[in-house]
Amino acid sequence: MSKDFSRSMQNSSSHLRSKPGLWSYTHLDAPMLILLILLCAFGLMVLYSASAEDSGYVMRQAVRMGVGFVAMIFIAQISPSLLERWAPWVYGFGVILLISVLLFGVGAKGAQRWLALPGFRIQPSEIIKVVLPLTVAFCLAGRPLPPTLKQCCIALILIAIPTLLIMKQPDLGTSLVIASSGIFVLLFSGIKWRYIFLAMGAAGACLPLLWMFMKDYQKQRVMTFLDPESDPLGTGWNIIQSKTAIGSGGYSGKGWLEGTQSQLNFLPESHTDFIIAVLAEEQGLIGVATLIGLYVLIIARGLWMASNISDSFGRLVCGSIILTFFVFIFVNIGMVSGILPVVGLPLPMMSYGGTSIVTLMMGFGVIMSVYTHRNIVI
Repeated sequence: MSKDFSRSMQNSSSHLRSKPGLWSYTHLDAPMLILLILLCAFGLMVLYSASAEDSGYVMRQAVRMGVGFVAMIFIAQISPSLLERWAPWVYGFGVILLISVLLFGVGAKGAQRWLALPGFRIQPSEIIKVVLPLTVAFCLAGRPLPPTLKQCCIALILIAIPTLLIMKQPDLGTSLVIASSGIFVLLFSGIKWRYIFLAMGAAGACLPLLWMFMKDYQKQRVMTFLDPESDPLGTGWNIIQSKTAIGSGGYSGKGWLEGTQSQLNFLPESHTDFIIAVLAEEQGLIGVATLIGLYVLIIARGLWMASNISDSFGRLVCGSIILTFFVFIFVNIGMVSGILPVVGLPLPMMSYGGTSIVTLMMGFGVIMSVYTHRNIVI
């Protein structure tokens, strides 16, 4: 009798499972893919103006976006169980590379962030951006949630090692993003509120010590954030010109390719960190609202995908990656508009640069892999 009951339950559950369609075999999420394509196309249009109509910048950016999409599609085909199994090993390899950067790295503009290999350079911190949330999720998901204090301490150690190594380079912006990606995994794991308040108190107590270890240029950025008008022709120039460009755009902007702050070179780094100031000047509030709308749709879709994943590992990873994407957006817009200190984080899919785009696309590939390999029960 029990065998018949078990057999009938198995047959019933098989009927409850939705049959995969042809699109599902690509392991890509169509709504997310469409939104990313629209965002990249919008970014290329803004970059053309921000780079003083230099088609070379646009073509190189388009190629990098193409590489990013290829990387995303490739990672989406990998089974989540394989990603989970290999995450600690890749994490260990990434930490070794970060140590190698401090010992043998190549410097540029006062920072030592790259390893020189025959024919090209690599930035190991970009590997950690993708693999850290996978590793922390691997550490937590194999045990009952919420995690114990011991598990939280182990996770914090895993987060602290690459974060401190990257701060040593120094690269405050990247270390902020990497630390956030690991902490988001902890938050999604259902960590107890008393642990959160304890961590916030400890972080607040360490702020004076952080100031002591900051480089002179990092301290200057904080002082400029507090009073940019104290040195309007020096350290305060960037943020003053950025806020001028944003304010002059008004509701509908001055028109595409008609911005004065960017086209007349008053706005430094207009094609990289400060590209949203170009958008605000030329397209006004409408253009900025359109961009933010695309970002909101991508984040909402990512969170919805995370909420529909049954296993703990996939849910923790997807939630962390999509909220790290939000950190990129929030910090960049905050620093360009003067509500946060300048830390040198690019605006996703908008700022010129290849490494960050490929890394972000790899993160979306992980999200699609975990989401499309799941079992959907209706």
